[in-house]
Amino acid sequence: MSSVTTSATDLDVFDRRESEVRGYVRAFPTVFDRATGSTLVDADGREYLDFFAGAGVLNYGHNNPAFTRALIEYLERDGIIHGLDMATSAKRAFIEAFERFILEPRGLDHKLQFTGPTGANSVEAALKVARQATGRSTVVAFTNAFHGLSMGALAVTGNSHYRSAAGVGLDDVARMPYDGYLGADVDTLDLLEKQLDDPGSGLDLPAAVIVEAVQGEGGINMARVEWLQRLRAITEARGILLILDEIQAGVGRTGRFFAFEHAGIVPDIVTVSKSISGSGLPMSLVLLRPGVDVWKPGQHTGTFRGNNLAFVSARVALETYWADAAFAEAVTAKGELLRTELERIADEHPDLDFVVRGRGLMMGIACDADRTLAGRVSKAAFERGLVIETSGAHDEVLKFLPALTITEDELRRGLAIVRESLAAVRAA
Repeated sequence: MSSVTTSATDLDVFDRRESEVRGYVRAFPTVFDRATGSTLVDADGREYLDFFAGAGVLNYGHNNPAFTRALIEYLERDGIIHGLDMATSAKRAFIEAFERFILEPRGLDHKLQFTGPTGANSVEAALKVARQATGRSTVVAFTNAFHGLSMGALAVTGNSHYRSAAGVGLDDVARMPYDGYLGADVDTLDLLEKQLDDPGSGLDLPAAVIVEAVQGEGGINMARVEWLQRLRAITEARGILLILDEIQAGVGRTGRFFAFEHAGIVPDIVTVSKSISGSGLPMSLVLLRPGVDVWKPGQHTGTFRGNNLAFVSARVALETYWADAAFAEAVTAKGELLRTELERIADEHPDLDFVVRGRGLMMGIACDADRTLAGRVSKAAFERGLVIETSGAHDEVLKFLPALTITEDELRRGLAIVRESLAAVRAA
């Protein structure tokens, strides 16, 4: 009898038993086994440099030792793991740290609502409370927005690929063009303001406007500071609540804790998830200005809205990285390096009309001339040991989302792989 040896990275069981809905494994076809910092290692021992960071979940890198130590100590002393929305010492320590390092330095008086652990659930809560607080139902959302895939969040998401899976109508949403959607010379808020003030426009006064300061899944589209400031003024003057979705662009990704800080505005509601736990553990929260917090007890509940392990690592992340300005300044510096190198790549290929966009370590290089290019470069990069994804309505943007703790050497090494991969794709 002959024996068959199966590779440790064989994907047969996933193909055989996992739903067809799986996505990222198709782009990165191996079995990952362990990781530290910005390095992933598959089950065969092959190393990959990570420019993906769990779609923005791992801003502080994989298995950050500061968080791992705190989690182990908490488990060893039998700390509460599941607590619903009961008071625990872990939750109290996180709230106190968030208040000290995030809210107070920014002059924010928002209350914290801990929702179910996904970003989509924080969006659902934000939409529900906005409608309750105003007594109105319509929400304005923008082209190329991505806010999650549960029904309410999907209704304010723009991408037809995701919307087509709903199976029902996605109602009570008015779609407006995001900044730059109609070209650099058009201020798209002219349309919103005109429709709000024209009783014949058909746009009823909305409960809220929901927006991302930088659209991640939508293609690394960045709203100008002036555009966000005008949007805040328009909504404030008309009693419309402004919701900032900071799920991917927040927690330091753009060089500030919140991406909206660059515009100097104060939203009524903020949704936070992905990297807020620091460690990759699921956690979400909604920030509510006190006048918006109109919930009755238990109106938005959930079994897993009290992930105490996430509170532990989230607290340590705030204490470790946000006690002063050094970390944010380092992210900004690395972001400037990344932009410079991406612009250099664009200059090296003038025939492709590359466009570099984004802020901090949330950057993209887009190619509308060949919308398949980004996907082919991502595939070639994976073959060369780099994990990097694409985004945009046509997946035309090569998306750079490395850990904020990445070293300059790792950043340059990954960029070298992108250059090599682009050259290989073009030669082929």
